[in-house]
Amino acid sequence: MTTVFDPIDLAGTQLANRIAMAPMTRSRAGEGGTATDLVTEYYTQRASAGLIITEGIQPSPVGQGYPSTPGLHSAEQIASWRKVTDSVHAAGGRIFAQLMHAGRIGHPVLLPDGLVPVGPSPVAAPGQVYTHVGPKDFVEPHELTDAEVRSTIADFATAARNAVEAGFDGVELHGANGYLIHQFLAPNTNLREDAWGGSDEARTRFAVEVVKAVVAEIGPERTALRISPSNPYNGIEEPAPDAVYTALVREIEPLGLAYLHVLEGVEIRELTLALRKQFTGTFVLNVLTEGPTGPEDHTVIDDGIADIVSYGALFLANPDLPARLKAGGPFNTPDATTFFGGDAKGYTDYAPLDA
Repeated sequence: MTTVFDPIDLAGTQLANRIAMAPMTRSRAGEGGTATDLVTEYYTQRASAGLIITEGIQPSPVGQGYPSTPGLHSAEQIASWRKVTDSVHAAGGRIFAQLMHAGRIGHPVLLPDGLVPVGPSPVAAPGQVYTHVGPKDFVEPHELTDAEVRSTIADFATAARNAVEAGFDGVELHGANGYLIHQFLAPNTNLREDAWGGSDEARTRFAVEVVKAVVAEIGPERTALRISPSNPYNGIEEPAPDAVYTALVREIEPLGLAYLHVLEGVEIRELTLALRKQFTGTFVLNVLTEGPTGPEDHTVIDDGIADIVSYGALFLANPDLPARLKAGGPFNTPDATTFFGGDAKGYTDYAPLDA
């Protein structure tokens, strides 16, 4: 029987185990959206994961949604990430860059040169975003024109090429959690009636075209997609997600992607199983749990529901998580108050297993 501790071939990239570190926003980038020495230390400590998936990295300046998040659209950013990937590889790890365009999530004060958040339709997100000058209400985004949609797709492809230049093993496209790709998929944020919206199939087009552009740039074996059907985060409403997501997976299935990463939502295990059956490549699952994904949740590997299971919060306080899972614990308890911000040391200060 296959277990979470067995190795796996990820489209030619050999992983030591089937434990992935899920992408988690940390807001600790340096000047110019660069990766810092703390970022290098943080990811290197977690190199025993079969696969590390980074925090969301914006593919363009307008893609930034939060303060102090990193990018992959400048030479300085590429060089800074090279230090991270070299260190992770030296420690025996594998690392994918998550490319995340925030879309309508953000605020003009976070963006340079008078830019404003963009989206498929001029529908503001509910709530506020934290900025360096305090909380700000989300604004109505600029509706992308057809030409701007195509330019945004090109930005993803360029950022993917930059990721490979920076030494990443591949990229995960963030199509989840209410960010730009998800905004095109959801009926309450995509009100378009052109080729990019108006039907379930049309709302998948942006996601499919981004995936295809990245595949053309760096190859399918280095390209992955993350989705979160019915996830209400950031004001998304998907009351009937099945048709959109089965249509999406039907389009990307023939491309031979490295993996599909599903962030499971409330009452969608049936859809998870349907997507698992539909997608014949490596299936990564972030299991729906009441608290942090724990040792009891890697049974989805034993049961054949997933090929890899991704862990989020538990990886923050337990950089050596694979060893702790194998030993059955003990587990340090995540404390979110110590894990955010450029000078927060909660990323690196922890009690190792053998302490």
